[in-house]
Amino acid sequence: MLDIFLMGLLMAQYTYTGYDASAHVAEETKNASTAAPKGIVMSVVISIIGGWILLYSITAAIQDGSEAGLTTLNATATGLPPAQVFLDALNNPTMAKFLLFIVCGAQFFCGMASVTANSRMSYAFSRDDAIPGSKHWKKVNPRTGTPTNSIWLCIVLSSILTVPALFNETAYLAVTSVAVIGLYIAYVAPVLLRRLKGDKFKPGPWHLGRWSAVIGWIAVVWVIFICILFVLPPTLPITISTFNYSPIAVLAVLVLSIVLWYARGKKHFMQHLDKEQLATDEKKLLDEIDD
Repeated sequence: MLDIFLMGLLMAQYTYTGYDASAHVAEETKNASTAAPKGIVMSVVISIIGGWILLYSITAAIQDGSEAGLTTLNATATGLPPAQVFLDALNNPTMAKFLLFIVCGAQFFCGMASVTANSRMSYAFSRDDAIPGSKHWKKVNPRTGTPTNSIWLCIVLSSILTVPALFNETAYLAVTSVAVIGLYIAYVAPVLLRRLKGDKFKPGPWHLGRWSAVIGWIAVVWVIFICILFVLPPTLPITISTFNYSPIAVLAVLVLSIVLWYARGKKHFMQHLDKEQLATDEKKLLDEIDD
């Protein structure tokens, strides 16, 4: 049961992602120095409350919670146990389809939020000449005021990444695992650097105060734990179809990033900005924090 519980954390951790979007759209936010961090914290709070209500409701709607009943539910002909839960609880295919429509709508808007955050990241990196083809991805559409090219870049690359998942369940699990591992490594990196910086780090106008260090180190330890957990094989014995390919994918991304950095990024990243301009921008940022 413990291994099932631990593997079940994957979907929970997958749900608690995306709150960094507040930071990525900070340039388009009023009073970003306070609004962005508040948005991050409040998104976590709302996710906890809404997520628990949703999970409790679906769990309570399971008609047969015995081992045999859960085995049957998992082997449902619909291929989606939650869909079967709706069908069994409502005994009304039309209403069950309506609930699934709501779920699909939520997934769509979740995807929209992901594209928004992802495109802003690629736009920001392109603006600093950090990725190949930056001159194309950093263009802003004069009509919409958005980085349209960057948006389409993220959509196309994400679609290519998920194509194998349409034909293979193992590939789907690998993609979702990589998404969780990659996101949380990215999340915890600045937290770890902040903690290692100690008192030399100057906090912004809105922060966690005395709880910052405690929460920061808990976050670091937790991310290390879940990253180790999510690279383990989901079932035994290990075969080609049950092997967890996420560590290979994460390693591939890491190697690719290192190669691109030394091959191109190191030569071009922010090279169009001179030291005087960088110092001026840093001073402006610190002045905004003081204000």
